[in-house]
Amino acid sequence: MKLRKYLANLGYGSRRDVARLIADGRVTDVAGRQMTEHDVAAHDDLRVDGALLDPAPGVVIMLHKPVGYVCSTQGDSRLVYDLLPARFLRRSPVVAPVGRLDRDTSGLLLLTDDGALNHRITSPRAHLAKTYDAHLANDLRGDEQERFASGTLLLESESSPLRPVALHAVAARHVRLTLTEGRYHQVRRMFAAVGNHVVALHRCAIGALVLGELAEGQWRVLAAPEIAPLRGDATPLSPPAP
Repeated sequence: MKLRKYLANLGYGSRRDVARLIADGRVTDVAGRQMTEHDVAAHDDLRVDGALLDPAPGVVIMLHKPVGYVCSTQGDSRLVYDLLPARFLRRSPVVAPVGRLDRDTSGLLLLTDDGALNHRITSPRAHLAKTYDAHLANDLRGDEQERFASGTLLLESESSPLRPVALHAVAARHVRLTLTEGRYHQVRRMFAAVGNHVVALHRCAIGALVLGELAEGQWRVLAAPEIAPLRGDATPLSPPAP
């Protein structure tokens, strides 16, 4: 791929904008040599204004999404893209959320420009474990663990029961759940079905990927060994222990 198109696809501007960057000598290799449109260099050897390029195509990003942000590319609300470099939204293909966390849910959100990987992770056939911490309005009544694990719980307005969900009670009003499907507002609707209400919801893990020390509002690029299980290239990811 020509350098001009490659940088444009990474969000550095239109092809005309990138051509100007190159002509102005602002695109160099690692040794500081000015590049031309006809030069070829590895991604990691290129610099724009002396800075490393944004992540290469195929990137997977882990973001610690705060409450109040929406997983959308546009709108009047605060967007998860407000927490990322502006170029990420201008990339082709765009760095898109893998699934969604609603406005009132915080925690681990993946984003990628790899459409095939995004589809693989979000496909109902994937059954990728997702772990949530939920804080409740009322004390547990005692039968939630059995009901959620039964595989028979039916949500309002749905005709097929949920797959079994593992529940671990941390405290009377604090639980950790691991589910393997992603129905609309699933955790909130599950507790509504048993007469309770979720007042705070946080996704702490996807498979074995955990936020760790990643601060709220911060993001990092996943390393290849972390991405491999998501692609099916290694042992499937399993959720962390409660």
